[in-house]
Amino acid sequence: MKIIQILTIVVSSLVALNSNAAVKIQQWQTSTGSEVYFVENHDLPIVDLSVNFAAGSAHDTAEKSGVAGITKYMMTLGADGMTDEVIANKMADIGAILSGDFDADRAGFKLRTLSSAREQTLALDVFIKVLQKPDFPEAVLAREKARIISGLQEAETQPESISNKAFMKAMYGSHPYSLDESGEVDTVAKIKREDLQNFYSQYYGAKGAVIAMIGDLTREQANKIAENISSGMPKSVAIAPIPPVAYPTKAIEQRIVHPASQSHILLGYPGIKRGDPDLFPLYVGNYILGGGGFVSRLTEEVREKRGLVYSVYSYFMPMAELGPFQIGLQTKKDQADDALKLVRETLDKFLKDGVTESELKAAKANIIGGFPMRIDSNGKILDYLAVIGFYKLPLSYLDDYNAKVASVTTAQIKEAFNRRLKAENFVTIIVGDAAK
Repeated sequence: MKIIQILTIVVSSLVALNSNAAVKIQQWQTSTGSEVYFVENHDLPIVDLSVNFAAGSAHDTAEKSGVAGITKYMMTLGADGMTDEVIANKMADIGAILSGDFDADRAGFKLRTLSSAREQTLALDVFIKVLQKPDFPEAVLAREKARIISGLQEAETQPESISNKAFMKAMYGSHPYSLDESGEVDTVAKIKREDLQNFYSQYYGAKGAVIAMIGDLTREQANKIAENISSGMPKSVAIAPIPPVAYPTKAIEQRIVHPASQSHILLGYPGIKRGDPDLFPLYVGNYILGGGGFVSRLTEEVREKRGLVYSVYSYFMPMAELGPFQIGLQTKKDQADDALKLVRETLDKFLKDGVTESELKAAKANIIGGFPMRIDSNGKILDYLAVIGFYKLPLSYLDDYNAKVASVTTAQIKEAFNRRLKAENFVTIIVGDAAK
């Protein structure tokens, strides 16, 4: 049986930690200044690790939008003389998985490998070369630029992509959070290999790296891996923080004509940062408003009672600076105005009256009851470690989670929502508006 099959069977047959057990996070710095977050767990013969950098799309410029995302992706397509095919084959041969994440704040690289000496050594060798010695091959860059441009051109025809892009630009204006993570057709076309090399040298330094690990390792082994990863990365200067977000001073509404049979509607306002003290009141309150699926008010009022939408939701997306609070819905074009009016009325009532004790009790029970599913695998815990490390959250974040949820009151929810959201200044985007 191939190693990849063995790995798949092991992962699917077991869970990483007893869901009732505390997640014991160890934290330290490497000799070159990288932050390390580690959970030792020998239940599975697997090692999961990630390395995150402050190298997301918010570190692009409007003139070179797309450089951050292409740099991150190209690092996995050629390193230390290895082609993308060689990298993929080496990983497949030992059952390892190379993946990653990318958003406005950060660029992340992930590795999953068996913990046996041979497989772990070979997987880490490739992974470290990807981080330390990217080649940015010219031919691959030309190929990927063509692919990205094609994808951007296709996205320009899709109502969901159009609405998301317009929403972020309307809300954030000239702030870098308004930049599309994939760039723009004209900016991507102008990106050169030198741009990627310069971005890598500036943003992929050891001092800014956050290394997260969980799995079948001792502290000594984890420290050795972290040192090997960080020792060969650039010694870059300090990275300028993402600038603060300005709140909209008046309402913005854009109606974009589109031939789609339904309208895609987004409305919202700058929300909260990571680590914000209002996080739990807003999170629990939003579960009641629109984050709890069929038990949320928006679904009940707009879909179930009136049948005006196919779907409706709301969420807060905490980021390094104020991430968006967003309400989204899709409906028939001729129902768009009625649906939007009812969404606004539901939100206004929520802000005015707050939530009931019975709603709060049910929301807490659902959130706390579902929490074990959030940490029932190494991969899920790894993602939390990366977030805790990157955003400098308390090491007790996971252990405190349920207690924080349980302590939320109806008064806290009402106060936090009214202080953080100004419905009269919301951004509203309607794509699929019927031509007048």
